[in-house]
Amino acid sequence: MKILLLGKNGQLGWELQRALAPLGELIALDRHEGGDLGDSEALRATVRRVAPDVIVNAAAYTAVDKAESEPEAARQINALAPGVLAEEAKARGALLVHYSTDYVFDGAGSDWRFEDAPTGPLSVYGKTKLEGEQRIAASGADALVLRTSWVYAARGGNFAKTMLRLAAEREQLKVVADQIGAPTGADLLADVTAHLVRTTLRDRALCGVYHAVASGETSWHAYARHVLGRARDKGLALKVQPEQVEALPSSAYPTPAPRPLNSRLDNHKLQDRFGLVLPHWQVGVDRLLEEIL
Repeated sequence: MKILLLGKNGQLGWELQRALAPLGELIALDRHEGGDLGDSEALRATVRRVAPDVIVNAAAYTAVDKAESEPEAARQINALAPGVLAEEAKARGALLVHYSTDYVFDGAGSDWRFEDAPTGPLSVYGKTKLEGEQRIAASGADALVLRTSWVYAARGGNFAKTMLRLAAEREQLKVVADQIGAPTGADLLADVTAHLVRTTLRDRALCGVYHAVASGETSWHAYARHVLGRARDKGLALKVQPEQVEALPSSAYPTPAPRPLNSRLDNHKLQDRFGLVLPHWQVGVDRLLEEIL
């Protein structure tokens, strides 16, 4: 089996290189190696040249605020390119794996979102990611579309590292408290993906849209306090203690692209259909902290 992985150097792509390697021959590309989602025709040529049995698209335009001023660039990468990949997957009978986001929803209320809940993206980023989902569905390709949220990894920057740095430097720390979601590790997503690919190749009826997030919920404020609490337990010197982190509403921290306040994604469909248990978000964050502290 031949697997084409796009976006190999991103947080998720890096973990996918590890997780997918045991499944078959892995061809992992970045945008400089023929995996540029910004060029649809070159992307199409790459797929035809590689002739994969599985295409895993871990590349995306993820600069949420910048997308507001670069809507065409965001649309090309998040919507048009996934459509091209889906068309090529359909043509050769390949399985496509694509990642989407909680930003396809409007974030209203406090209910958990199931996969068939009405969408209503608030930002260019969310709208382009939703269009990507729609283009994949319209292609008729066999595809797994995994919606996730608040992705982090030990490699590169992440929210936990930022909070640790700021708490060591500043006398005061304020964090948004009215956005609710589940921090989800790139390593967890990669391992889930490998299991889903292996299982779905045996039963294509499992194709569809799934919410793939760690279990539980938290706010960015509570997330920050958890990180600092673990750091204090490890003896790290902090100028701001966990209980001193101030809670802010999103309205006090305006951004070009509005964030969904409610990013609760229900993951029971994925767990039930694939026989998985997705751990609580604290499990993955604590593992991350063990690695970086």
